[in-house]
Amino acid sequence: MKEIHRVTKETDIKCKLDLESKEFTINSGIGFFDHMLEALSKHSGIGIELKCKGDTHIDDHHSVEDCGIVIGQALKAEIFPIKAVERYGNATVVMDEASVTVALDLSNRPYLHYDVNVVGKVGDFDTELVEEFFHALVQNAGITAHIVLDRGKNKHHIIEAVFKAFAVALRRALAKNEALGIPSTKGVL
Repeated sequence: MKEIHRVTKETDIKCKLDLESKEFTINSGIGFFDHMLEALSKHSGIGIELKCKGDTHIDDHHSVEDCGIVIGQALKAEIFPIKAVERYGNATVVMDEASVTVALDLSNRPYLHYDVNVVGKVGDFDTELVEEFFHALVQNAGITAHIVLDRGKNKHHIIEAVFKAFAVALRRALAKNEALGIPSTKGVL
Protein backbone atom coordinates (compact mmCIF):
# COMPACT_ATOMS: atom_id res chain seq x y z
CA MET A 1 0.00 0.00 0.00
CA LYS A 2 1.25 3.47 -0.86
CA GLU A 3 0.01 6.66 0.71
CA ILE A 4 0.56 10.09 -0.85
CA HIS A 5 -0.37 13.48 0.60
CA ARG A 6 0.08 16.40 -1.78
CA VAL A 7 -0.61 20.00 -0.77
CA THR A 8 -0.44 22.99 -3.11
CA LYS A 9 -2.10 26.40 -3.08
CA GLU A 10 -4.81 24.87 -5.30
CA THR A 11 -5.43 21.42 -3.79
CA ASP A 12 -4.95 19.25 -0.71
CA ILE A 13 -5.12 15.57 -1.69
CA LYS A 14 -4.68 12.40 0.35
CA CYS A 15 -4.53 9.13 -1.56
CA LYS A 16 -4.00 5.53 -0.48
CA LEU A 17 -3.54 3.00 -3.24
CA ASP A 18 -3.46 -0.73 -2.46
CA LEU A 19 -2.93 -3.44 -5.08
CA GLU A 20 -4.14 -6.05 -2.58
CA SER A 21 -7.43 -4.35 -1.72
CA LYS A 22 -10.63 -4.02 -3.70
CA GLU A 23 -12.12 -1.30 -1.49
CA PHE A 24 -12.61 2.26 -2.65
CA THR A 25 -13.65 5.49 -1.00
CA ILE A 26 -13.56 8.49 -3.32
CA ASN A 27 -14.33 12.12 -2.51
CA SER A 28 -12.84 14.57 -5.00
CA GLY A 29 -15.58 17.14 -4.47
CA ILE A 30 -16.69 16.54 -8.08
CA GLY A 31 -19.61 14.12 -8.36
CA PHE A 32 -19.17 12.82 -11.90
CA PHE A 33 -15.40 12.50 -11.43
CA ASP A 34 -15.96 10.50 -8.22
CA HIS A 35 -18.14 8.12 -10.25
CA MET A 36 -15.33 7.68 -12.81
CA LEU A 37 -12.65 7.10 -10.15
CA GLU A 38 -14.88 4.51 -8.49
CA ALA A 39 -15.14 2.74 -11.87
CA LEU A 40 -11.34 2.92 -12.23
CA SER A 41 -10.85 1.32 -8.81
CA LYS A 42 -13.55 -1.32 -9.23
CA HIS A 43 -12.54 -2.52 -12.68
CA SER A 44 -8.77 -2.40 -12.09
CA GLY A 45 -9.11 -4.34 -8.85
CA ILE A 46 -6.98 -1.70 -7.11
CA GLY A 47 -8.14 -0.22 -3.82
CA ILE A 48 -8.20 3.57 -3.89
CA GLU A 49 -8.96 5.91 -1.01
CA LEU A 50 -8.93 9.51 -2.16
CA LYS A 51 -9.92 12.77 -0.50
CA CYS A 52 -9.43 16.03 -2.37
CA LYS A 53 -10.09 19.58 -1.24
CA GLY A 54 -9.64 21.82 -4.24
CA ASP A 55 -10.35 25.29 -5.51
CA THR A 56 -13.50 24.15 -7.30
CA HIS A 57 -14.96 27.63 -6.78
CA ILE A 58 -12.66 28.55 -9.70
CA ASP A 59 -13.23 25.35 -11.70
CA ASP A 60 -12.49 21.62 -11.51
CA HIS A 61 -9.25 21.64 -13.51
CA HIS A 62 -6.76 21.75 -10.63
CA SER A 63 -8.56 19.05 -8.65
CA VAL A 64 -8.87 16.65 -11.59
CA GLU A 65 -5.29 17.13 -12.79
CA ASP A 66 -3.82 16.91 -9.29
CA CYS A 67 -5.80 13.74 -8.55
CA GLY A 68 -4.16 12.29 -11.68
CA ILE A 69 -0.74 13.33 -10.36
CA VAL A 70 -1.31 11.76 -6.95
CA ILE A 71 -2.85 8.52 -8.25
CA GLY A 72 0.00 8.26 -10.76
CA GLN A 73 2.65 8.78 -8.06
CA ALA A 74 1.05 6.18 -5.80
CA LEU A 75 0.70 3.71 -8.67
CA LYS A 76 4.34 4.12 -9.68
CA ALA A 77 5.47 3.55 -6.10
CA GLU A 78 3.38 0.36 -5.96
CA ILE A 79 4.33 -1.21 -9.31
CA PHE A 80 7.98 -0.31 -9.91
CA PRO A 81 10.35 -2.02 -10.18
CA ILE A 82 8.26 -4.18 -12.50
CA LYS A 83 8.71 -7.93 -12.17
CA ALA A 84 6.64 -11.08 -12.55
CA VAL A 85 3.69 -9.32 -14.22
CA GLU A 86 2.43 -9.27 -17.79
CA ARG A 87 3.54 -5.63 -18.30
CA TYR A 88 1.26 -5.11 -21.32
CA GLY A 89 -2.51 -4.87 -21.13
CA ASN A 90 -5.29 -3.89 -23.46
CA ALA A 91 -9.05 -3.77 -23.35
CA THR A 92 -11.99 -2.70 -25.42
CA VAL A 93 -14.96 -1.71 -23.30
CA VAL A 94 -18.41 -0.96 -24.61
CA MET A 95 -21.08 1.01 -22.84
CA ASP A 96 -24.23 0.96 -24.90
CA GLU A 97 -23.32 2.70 -28.20
CA ALA A 98 -19.84 3.74 -27.03
CA SER A 99 -16.72 1.63 -27.59
CA VAL A 100 -13.26 2.58 -26.32
CA THR A 101 -9.95 0.73 -26.68
CA VAL A 102 -7.01 1.20 -24.33
CA ALA A 103 -3.53 -0.31 -24.66
CA LEU A 104 -0.98 0.04 -21.84
CA ASP A 105 2.70 -0.66 -21.33
CA LEU A 106 4.11 -0.48 -17.81
CA SER A 107 7.36 0.69 -19.38
CA ASN A 108 8.51 3.45 -17.04
CA ARG A 109 8.39 5.61 -20.19
CA PRO A 110 5.41 7.96 -19.83
CA TYR A 111 3.44 8.71 -22.98
CA LEU A 112 -0.22 9.38 -23.70
CA HIS A 113 -1.94 9.06 -27.05
CA TYR A 114 -5.50 10.30 -26.47
CA ASP A 115 -7.85 10.09 -29.43
CA VAL A 116 -11.21 10.77 -27.81
CA ASN A 117 -12.99 13.73 -29.34
CA VAL A 118 -15.67 14.60 -26.81
CA VAL A 119 -16.54 18.24 -26.20
CA GLY A 120 -18.82 19.99 -23.79
CA LYS A 121 -19.96 18.92 -20.36
CA VAL A 122 -21.47 15.98 -18.55
CA GLY A 123 -23.55 17.78 -15.96
CA ASP A 124 -21.09 20.37 -14.62
CA PHE A 125 -18.00 18.33 -15.57
CA ASP A 126 -15.84 19.61 -18.46
CA THR A 127 -15.13 16.64 -20.74
CA GLU A 128 -11.70 18.04 -21.69
CA LEU A 129 -10.57 17.31 -18.12
CA VAL A 130 -10.54 13.56 -18.83
CA GLU A 131 -7.47 13.98 -21.03
CA GLU A 132 -5.85 16.20 -18.38
CA PHE A 133 -6.42 13.51 -15.76
CA PHE A 134 -4.93 10.71 -17.84
CA HIS A 135 -2.00 12.86 -18.95
CA ALA A 136 -1.13 13.58 -15.31
CA LEU A 137 -1.64 9.94 -14.32
CA VAL A 138 0.57 8.39 -17.02
CA GLN A 139 3.31 11.03 -16.61
CA ASN A 140 3.54 10.35 -12.90
CA ALA A 141 3.06 6.58 -13.08
CA GLY A 142 5.55 5.99 -15.90
CA ILE A 143 2.97 4.30 -18.12
CA THR A 144 2.56 4.40 -21.89
CA ALA A 145 -1.16 4.60 -22.71
CA HIS A 146 -3.07 4.72 -25.96
CA ILE A 147 -6.74 5.62 -25.45
CA VAL A 148 -8.89 5.55 -28.58
CA LEU A 149 -12.60 6.14 -29.06
CA ASP A 150 -13.82 3.54 -31.56
CA ARG A 151 -17.35 4.93 -31.71
CA GLY A 152 -19.93 6.63 -29.54
CA LYS A 153 -22.34 9.54 -29.18
CA ASN A 154 -23.31 9.87 -25.53
CA LYS A 155 -20.60 11.79 -23.62
CA HIS A 156 -21.28 10.04 -20.32
CA HIS A 157 -21.06 6.61 -21.96
CA ILE A 158 -17.84 7.50 -23.80
CA ILE A 159 -16.07 8.85 -20.73
CA GLU A 160 -17.17 5.95 -18.55
CA ALA A 161 -15.94 3.52 -21.22
CA VAL A 162 -12.57 5.35 -21.20
CA PHE A 163 -12.14 4.90 -17.44
CA LYS A 164 -13.32 1.28 -17.48
CA ALA A 165 -11.16 0.31 -20.46
CA PHE A 166 -8.12 1.89 -18.79
CA ALA A 167 -8.93 0.00 -15.59
CA VAL A 168 -9.32 -3.38 -17.31
CA ALA A 169 -6.13 -2.87 -19.34
CA LEU A 170 -4.27 -1.96 -16.14
CA ARG A 171 -5.61 -5.05 -14.36
CA ARG A 172 -4.39 -7.21 -17.25
CA ALA A 173 -0.96 -5.53 -17.34
CA LEU A 174 -0.57 -6.15 -13.61
CA ALA A 175 -1.62 -9.81 -13.85
CA LYS A 176 0.96 -12.02 -12.13
CA ASN A 177 3.26 -14.04 -14.38
CA GLU A 178 6.18 -15.46 -12.39
CA ALA A 179 7.68 -17.06 -15.52
CA LEU A 180 8.38 -13.65 -17.06
CA GLY A 181 10.60 -12.41 -14.26
CA ILE A 182 11.46 -8.88 -15.37
CA PRO A 183 9.40 -8.51 -18.58
CA SER A 184 12.12 -6.81 -20.64
CA THR A 185 15.14 -7.96 -22.64
CA LYS A 186 17.03 -5.08 -20.97
CA GLY A 187 16.61 -6.76 -17.61
CA VAL A 188 15.15 -3.61 -16.06
CA LEU A 189 12.20 -1.29 -16.52
